[in-house]
Amino acid sequence: MSDQITTSAEEYAEFGVEIADQIESFLLALREIARGADPASSLSLLLLEVSQLSLAGGRLGAINDLVPQDRFEPDTGPDADVDELRERLAKLLDPVDAYVEVVDPVDPNRGVTAFRLSDDLASIAADLLHGLSHFRAGRTVEALWWWQFSYLSSWGSSCGAALRALHSLIAHTRLDHERNDATGAAEQSLLAEVDS
Repeated sequence: MSDQITTSAEEYAEFGVEIADQIESFLLALREIARGADPASSLSLLLLEVSQLSLAGGRLGAINDLVPQDRFEPDTGPDADVDELRERLAKLLDPVDAYVEVVDPVDPNRGVTAFRLSDDLASIAADLLHGLSHFRAGRTVEALWWWQFSYLSSWGSSCGAALRALHSLIAHTRLDHERNDATGAAEQSLLAEVDS
C-alpha cells in the first residue's frame, strides 16, 4: 500500500452509495432465497445474486487503496448474527451444499479443500453487514475501506468459489442427463425445475 493518501468522504460519496445499494440488494435477496419459498429456483437465483455481488467486489478491487481519515476502526457494536441465515441455507442446499475448491490457484501446492456453500454465503453476508454498519453510521470511507479490505482478504475469494460451485451445479444439472449416482439424484430432486 505505497503512496497512500487519506481519502475524503466527498470524493467517494456517490461510489459508496452505489456499492451500499448493491450490497443491500444482495443481502435482501440472500435472506429471501434462504426462506426457501421457491427451492426449485434457489441455485439459479443464488448464481445471479453472487454474480452481481462479484461485480461490486471487482469495482472495489479496481480502485486505489482506500485509507480512512482515522487510523482505527470505530466500534460498530456486536457483529451481525448470521447463524440463522447459515442454517436456513444449509437446510435448503442440503444435498448440494458441499463442494471442493483449490485453496490458491496461484499456488496449487496448497491443495484442495472442502467447503460448504451455506458457510461461504453466511460468511460473505457477515463481512458485508460489518461494512454496512459503518455506512449506515455515516462513515462512507470507513465502509468502503472495510468492504475493499475484506473483499481482497476474505469475501472475494469466497464469492468466487461459491460462484464456481453454483455454476458447476447448474451446468451438471442441465448437461449431465445420464448421471444417476446418489449425488446426481439428490441434485436433480433439489433442482427439478431449474431448467424451467
